[in-house]
Amino acid sequence: MSTDEGATPKELLLEACRRNNTTLLSEVLSTPPLTPKNSSTIAQFLNTTTDALGASALHVAAQYGSYEVLDTILDQEGVEIDGQERREGDTCLHRAVRFANELRQEEWERGRAVVDILVDAGCDPRIRNKAKLKPIDLVDPRNTELRKDLQKAELTLQMAGDVVQEDEDEDARDGPGSESD
Repeated sequence: MSTDEGATPKELLLEACRRNNTTLLSEVLSTPPLTPKNSSTIAQFLNTTTDALGASALHVAAQYGSYEVLDTILDQEGVEIDGQERREGDTCLHRAVRFANELRQEEWERGRAVVDILVDAGCDPRIRNKAKLKPIDLVDPRNTELRKDLQKAELTLQMAGDVVQEDEDEDARDGPGSESD
């Protein structure tokens, strides 16, 4: 008699990420105790499930360019988007850039789409891996459009931290000034 009961939910999740299989992903995420009504359990499952090298489901999906699976995972409330895998310290954005670099030049739009969905979800392009490299540092120098996208994302985040707070009272003055008109 065989003790093989089939693949575990963890194995199925990682396989869905590798193969861009949204049907399999939906089945895994709707199997008790993972149900759409239990978003915190789903987030915990997605955040803690890793492969042997410490890569999360998002890392695996980004590495294989699994756009539709990324879209589904990123829609889950509470998913950690900037986690770093153990081996190289890459974020899923680092992995997406590596994926884009592996594509032929005529397929670069596909790689950009994977990077863009992660940036749009809020992934931080300023995070450095263990080699002290940001995702932009990994971009193929010929892929100028991807480089521009990541530069824009970095600048946007940098500028978001430089927000100037307006005074509620427009007549309030800071420091000495002329009271004459």
